[in-house]
Amino acid sequence: MNLVTTRTITATLTNNREGVVRDLDSLGRSGSKIWNVARWTISRIWDHTGEIPDEGPLKSYMKTQDCWKDLNAQSSQAIVEELSGAFQSWFEQGDPDANPPGYRKYGDERPRSTITFKQDGFKLDTKHQQLRLSKGKNLKDGWADFILCEYDTGPDASLAGVEDVQQVRAVWTGDHWELHFVCKVAIEAPDQSGAKTAGVDLGICNTAAVSVGDETILYPGNALKEDAHYFRQIEYHTEGEEGPSQTAEWARTKKARRQTHVLHTVSKDIVEQCAERGVGTIAVGHPKNIRADEDWGRHGNKRLHDWAFETLIQQIEYKAEERGIDVERVDEYELATSISCCACGAQADSNRVERGLYVCSDCGVVANSDLNAAENMRATVTPNPSQDRSNGCLAQPSVRLFDKQTGRVAPQEQVCP
Repeated sequence: MNLVTTRTITATLTNNREGVVRDLDSLGRSGSKIWNVARWTISRIWDHTGEIPDEGPLKSYMKTQDCWKDLNAQSSQAIVEELSGAFQSWFEQGDPDANPPGYRKYGDERPRSTITFKQDGFKLDTKHQQLRLSKGKNLKDGWADFILCEYDTGPDASLAGVEDVQQVRAVWTGDHWELHFVCKVAIEAPDQSGAKTAGVDLGICNTAAVSVGDETILYPGNALKEDAHYFRQIEYHTEGEEGPSQTAEWARTKKARRQTHVLHTVSKDIVEQCAERGVGTIAVGHPKNIRADEDWGRHGNKRLHDWAFETLIQQIEYKAEERGIDVERVDEYELATSISCCACGAQADSNRVERGLYVCSDCGVVANSDLNAAENMRATVTPNPSQDRSNGCLAQPSVRLFDKQTGRVAPQEQVCP
């Protein structure tokens, strides 16, 4: 079965010369200038009307500003779209202790922002591994309207066989520039029709719990929690009076990159484990309204803000697609998967006797609470499973840990202490 899916391929610059770096630095700092002017505009309108402006009117106003022409028009639009999305996420969070998106500055200096080039902003030559990136009108220097980048995707990736490169991003990593190609890639996926089903419950204490009926797997969230605590302390202790300090910005970036790596690794392992067991459909819990359901307190709201469940679901979806596995999202709240007994269907909050333990007062089943929820999700795909839902695998799952030393997931007994 042939599939076309979206991928991001990372490449290094091979002509990392002074002129190329200088031009990319100019674009990156111009991107931060556009962000800051748009951020100031939002603040001014917010103070005057009490409302955050929508993306459309904000773009219309920014097009009248001189800094807009520092970048290709679509690159400038991408900066405003990112800022508008950040404000929307902050507003929907509803956490009084969370700060709205800030300015991008270190004192009087502007850091380098990621610059996105859509299809009219770049020209790609995969044969010679060259890429032309458009400059804005203000940054054109009379002899070159573009930046000529030479790149290398490394031995594990290639742009030669991609269906379509939709975007290119110039990303400053903290000490060098790299290129991210967002493209359509054709893949061959096995047909898993008629195979087994799996349920996946996502959480904070346990990143994921997986039930395949007669087998269960638990992915503890220790690595993510440790990183969140460590980098948050650095971030809070180094905040400046006029916005985030350079160290605070570094901590946020580092935490986000490490979180992304952990989630990619865990999602890949979940899909691989399901594929090895002949799973054709994964039912994954989607706690889409959890941040709006109630006030979880200052500490709880902060943990929910850090919980990237949507990112993990998307990663499971596209990795499963490569394997020919279908993914169905299950509304956890509507089906009450966390309080329903997977064996008899009885519902009672009191059955969750403590964090991590589920004991049904009706049928006596004893289970890990996250695995009980995962099995309930699996039942939405397979209502009448042939397996006996006994206490064994629900109470004592296989545990797979993310190992910080290797950057991989392994069975608990194989992880170095």
